[in-house]
Amino acid sequence: MNHDVRIFVAGGDTLYGHALIDLLRAEGFTNLVGAGTDEPNPTRPAAVESFFAATKPEVVLLCAGKSGGIGLNRSRPVELMRDNLLATTTVLDAAHRYGVTKLLYLASSCAYPKHAPQPLAVESLGTGPMEPTSEAYSTAKFAGWKLCEAYRREYGCRFITGFPANAFGPNDDFSADGGHVIPALIRRAHDAKKQSAPELVVWGSGTPRREFVYSRDLARACLFVAEHYESEEPINLGGGTDVSIADVARAVADVVGFRGQLRFDATQPDGAPLKALNSAPLLEMGWRPETEFRAALAETYSWFLRHHTTEISSKFHVSSSVSRGR
Repeated sequence: MNHDVRIFVAGGDTLYGHALIDLLRAEGFTNLVGAGTDEPNPTRPAAVESFFAATKPEVVLLCAGKSGGIGLNRSRPVELMRDNLLATTTVLDAAHRYGVTKLLYLASSCAYPKHAPQPLAVESLGTGPMEPTSEAYSTAKFAGWKLCEAYRREYGCRFITGFPANAFGPNDDFSADGGHVIPALIRRAHDAKKQSAPELVVWGSGTPRREFVYSRDLARACLFVAEHYESEEPINLGGGTDVSIADVARAVADVVGFRGQLRFDATQPDGAPLKALNSAPLLEMGWRPETEFRAALAETYSWFLRHHTTEISSKFHVSSSVSRGR
């Protein structure tokens, strides 16, 4: 892509969006529209319409929407499904009507069937029921992919879909109850260290395995496929390795400096037992992640320390474990 192409990162305030904007600027792209306070609320069609009419983006990287961990999926499924559907349909409609030349939509690996063969290949999409704990969110992301496919078939739009591995990094949601597993663990391990808590309770048995990708590496993958991928078939965006939640928790505790015990609460849901992506098509095109997992954790915690100076008590209540002497 030319460095003066008009690019709109829809969802610039999200984990993905921040990483994409930072990467595009670092790579010398000079015409980022909506990269700041003028980005429209993607769930409001009138605002999106006015924005597209004024800025006429040529390339759209669509990562707008809401997501969260098991706790948020259980407590706010309506919001997760509704807002993701609204954001996706609104931006795709505007992109079609204003003649966007290329659009990359970021779906979610949650949209894969719960019992699909591992590692997850795109051929498995739609072949069975999704993981129940995130079904509302996952259904919205699945629908976004199918809508991209429909626009492509009916109107010839160059809309492509990527299914990213679980991402983490700076600008993530570090709330203990709403965030995904890594940022939530960082938040809670940090709180536990500050409180000198003897233990940190981790949801689930610790046995499920997940594939993680650092947000900066994911941004590189997104830019890579936006420039080099043209197929209607969706593409997985992952590095090809997975790790157990127990090992993630131990690595986070080590990076944060929490020296207490980790206790895995098996009464809480685990989610899918294994979720790793078959990213062979991406890897065969020549893309590779650049950041080692522990180094990515360290960079993420460093960012957290710089931007979260006010200590917030964990809703999952590290202090309650202390008071009961567990």
